[in-house]
Amino acid sequence: MTHPKATLLYVEDDESLSFVTRDNLELSGYEVTYCEDGRKAMDLIGSGQKFDLCILDVMLPEVDGFTLAQEIRKRDDQVPIIFLTAKSMKQDKIHGLTIGADDYITKPFSIEELLLKIDIFLRRTKYSSMLKPGAPISIGTYQFDYKNLSLTSDGYAETLTIKEAELLKLLNEHRNQVVKRSFILETIWGKDDYFLGRSLDVFISRLRKYLSLDDRIKIENIHGVGFKFRVDE
Repeated sequence: MTHPKATLLYVEDDESLSFVTRDNLELSGYEVTYCEDGRKAMDLIGSGQKFDLCILDVMLPEVDGFTLAQEIRKRDDQVPIIFLTAKSMKQDKIHGLTIGADDYITKPFSIEELLLKIDIFLRRTKYSSMLKPGAPISIGTYQFDYKNLSLTSDGYAETLTIKEAELLKLLNEHRNQVVKRSFILETIWGKDDYFLGRSLDVFISRLRKYLSLDDRIKIENIHGVGFKFRVDE
């Protein structure tokens, strides 16, 4: 399935790769804005231009992909971001996921893989935008508003990223139950692998910090299995 009229930001400094990739994306019905360096992409983002999905190479001239992604996240916490990474750069993958990327593709990659990921994330974003606002959920002394990505408690307020909100929602739906790591990764990230697992640990740490005002709330690590989200009454 393609998404005609969906706008993509594609930032890549490899001229040959970018030509082939951009051509295939446009043939698949996407409107592609291409930049060969991070500075030009940063200027576009700074001008207020919006995109439905961003594809960013990590190693870019002028401004690297990580810095560009962080700037995008400041202005839009919902647009999907896919990183293109070198096969050997393990830390790049982990760092990219923890600063807000939704997934990564290791070079060299097939255009079919890229098109599949784009389709998955655009469908998720469309579904998320159609969700009806629901009443905030009580978690201890906190009020969790999933639709508006907010977590509040007695004057404290935190704006969550989409991944943080999805993770908290999933854990809360299985409150006081052991949830397997593989289930969390496959449900939220779409697959279970080492790099996403490391990213999950970072997100768990963030949620623990956000929820630390209420000592009745615990996210317990069940070694070798997963996590238990415990809320003592």
